Amino acid sequence: MTVRLAFPAPPVAGGVMTFGVFALCVCLLPHLAWAGSYKQGDPVVLYVNKVGPYHNPQETYHYYTLPVCRPKEVHHKSLSLGEVLDGDRMAESMYQIRFRENVEKQTLCQLTLSEKEVDQLREAIEELYYFEFVLDDIPIWGFVGYMEESGFLPHSHKVGLWTHLDFNIEYNGESVIFANVSVKDVKPVQLEEGGGIGGQGAGGGSGGLTVTHTYSVRWFESHLPYARRAERLRDYSFFPKTLEIHWLSIINSLVLVVLLLGFVIIILMRVLKNDFARYNVEEDGGCDDLDQGDNGWKIIHTDVFRFPPYKSLLCAILGVGAQFLTLATGIIVMALLGMFNVHRHGAINSAAIVLYALTSCVSGYTSCRFYTQIHGKRWVWNIILTSTLFSAPLFLTWSVVNSVHWWSGSTQALPATTVLLLLGAWVLVGFPLTVIGGIVGKNRAGSFQAPCRTRNIPRQIPEQPWYKHTAVHMAIGGFLPFSAISVELYYIFATVWGREHYTLYGILLCVFAILLSVGACISVALTYFLLSGEDYRWWWRSILSTGSTGIFIFVYSVFYYRNRSSMSGPVQSTEFFGYSLLTALVFSLMLGTVSFWASLAFIRYIYRSLKMD
Repeated sequence: MTVRLAFPAPPVAGGVMTFGVFALCVCLLPHLAWAGSYKQGDPVVLYVNKVGPYHNPQETYHYYTLPVCRPKEVHHKSLSLGEVLDGDRMAESMYQIRFRENVEKQTLCQLTLSEKEVDQLREAIEELYYFEFVLDDIPIWGFVGYMEESGFLPHSHKVGLWTHLDFNIEYNGESVIFANVSVKDVKPVQLEEGGGIGGQGAGGGSGGLTVTHTYSVRWFESHLPYARRAERLRDYSFFPKTLEIHWLSIINSLVLVVLLLGFVIIILMRVLKNDFARYNVEEDGGCDDLDQGDNGWKIIHTDVFRFPPYKSLLCAILGVGAQFLTLATGIIVMALLGMFNVHRHGAINSAAIVLYALTSCVSGYTSCRFYTQIHGKRWVWNIILTSTLFSAPLFLTWSVVNSVHWWSGSTQALPATTVLLLLGAWVLVGFPLTVIGGIVGKNRAGSFQAPCRTRNIPRQIPEQPWYKHTAVHMAIGGFLPFSAISVELYYIFATVWGREHYTLYGILLCVFAILLSVGACISVALTYFLLSGEDYRWWWRSILSTGSTGIFIFVYSVFYYRNRSSMSGPVQSTEFFGYSLLTALVFSLMLGTVSFWASLAFIRYIYRSLKMD
């Protein structure tokens, strides 16, 4: 059931953006639900949803695209945006189910299949098509048919269609707790190649091939309360469970990360202590005299705060990275609060869209504030670049993926109304909030607060050894954070690109915190080594060093596709690699932002600790 809420109209003084935020929250947030209350004999609506290849989770089609029993007039269920983004296209079925009333071998319909329709069913069964029904927000899965390969000489290839389904429904009081479908003790109808058909529930004739679909409904009492029915669905799985909690691997990863952090911090602090002791011996010397006969990071104190090239792009990266850090933290906290469960279809999609739109002010504020501090003049262009740095690649990737889904007829292709709703969310909420955040950040920027003066003429940078080049730093700075999340990354991929329901949100929060900590520490260490070689070009280097973690994540996605999944075909491959690229970009932006601010804080600390005039 869905709660229908009536809201008063927003005040005119609020403007277009206020109305945009209001409409966004109403349209995008998941439907509120309460316990469905039924009396004996009340109809319980069963919705048919989608079908698709078992090994391609994102390649789904409407159930009625197959030659199956369908009503003369199809009535679709009203869906939330998250459900639409998840590929759901629920429609009322012909199954007549009444609360706590058993049904035995009820005829659903009788179909006369043409040769083309039989071949369509054979192809679907050979590709291991499964279907998804929904009853009282409970997903029900089953296979369309049955395939058997046996023998070598002679080879036997049998394809059968399930024409009878047994619905097993559990209830407690007046609520539905759980439902599934089975084909136990049911003989499939054999589909012969070339349109032939044989077996129970089938008949042939001059006008085509006749199939009779039937169903049974059995109700079972359950003692599980409605509030805990998600546990029942989590314990049962139509898909194989592979997400066992490998505590040993997780603990091993955590121990290695803690040792790494301790090693970096202890070594770096000892080295800095020796540097401070050596550099502060000449306490009476002037600031300009420090360049005489000295080397290391102190000698470049007049250049280390020289502002970098491409200021606007750098600040845009920092702004969008801060936005995604806020968004990721919000999603994890909401998950820990139990706002996402197996019965709320697409809830995490809706929450991500709402948070992305509302946190746009964070990107605008962070970017424009720092851009003004480093004496940037084109702040309007900076705001535009910030608002499009991620949304432009997202739109381009989505356009390609959606076009492929539209070409194949998949339910993952978004309708025009949904596209306009998303575009309106960005135009009416996301972009205005970016502008407002940018204006506030510009007005509250203040000064940069550099501990040392910067000379007009830049100092010549000596030639650096190979192990201090950008590519080497990117390899080190990217691999170490990636190694900290490699174990958890498998769980995330198995959830996003598989059939699993992720529930280890507490561990995910710990791993996320460790990832940011490792990125910050590695960045500080690499920045120190860079400055020790009298190279003051740390601005972009700090972003690229741990931002390269995104490259390792994309390489892992290729490995996962080839060795850990059975995905195939242009539809699934396009979506997988397109959104894997976006995922790598998001990690690069987040870790690059953390890396930069950690390096800036470290540099300010060490140069402020020097005794200079």
